[in-house]
Amino acid sequence: MNVGKVALRGVIGPLFVGHGTQKLFGWFGGHGLEGTAGFFEQGIGLRPGKRHATAAGLSEAVGGALLTLGALTPAAAGMVIGTMVTAIRKVHAPKGPWVSEGGYEYNAVIIAAMVALAESGPGTPSVDAAMFPRMKGPGWALLALGAGAAGSYLATEYFNESAPPAPETVTEDEPRFERDEVPAGADEARFAREQAPSS
Repeated sequence: MNVGKVALRGVIGPLFVGHGTQKLFGWFGGHGLEGTAGFFEQGIGLRPGKRHATAAGLSEAVGGALLTLGALTPAAAGMVIGTMVTAIRKVHAPKGPWVSEGGYEYNAVIIAAMVALAESGPGTPSVDAAMFPRMKGPGWALLALGAGAAGSYLATEYFNESAPPAPETVTEDEPRFERDEVPAGADEARFAREQAPSS
């Protein structure tokens, strides 16, 4: 039994299942699909928000489940890496590395752990050790890293929809309306003059 690898899978995998189901179903105190979609659209400019929230939730939940089982580990690593790269690019990068300042420290550690597992394999016991023992190595690790980074870029840049145009503000008619406005009391004075008895 590979204690270290099983520990990594047994901690990171279920946590990502939790993150994904927070987004998809609102489990574990999450905001669910609607709440996550709203944050994605209004907070970080990912549109349509529901599509991006669904993709992120599925990547985390499915990737976390595969990682926990040690099944198709490079694919699981790529899914988790993709969500972490997106989190860095869209949220944490401007805040620097330190998590205490809202930075990308946590995300970078997860990415490094995924690359390491894709290279060395998930260990035993795992599905890959039993069925796909050759699905590991430097090539698989680089493939997982590249696929995660490319998936993040494609989802957030190529397939992202631009913000709807802001409604136009019409100002050219305002002076005309100002000229057309009748001062208060003007109509009363006019009617009073028209109804006054002739002398």
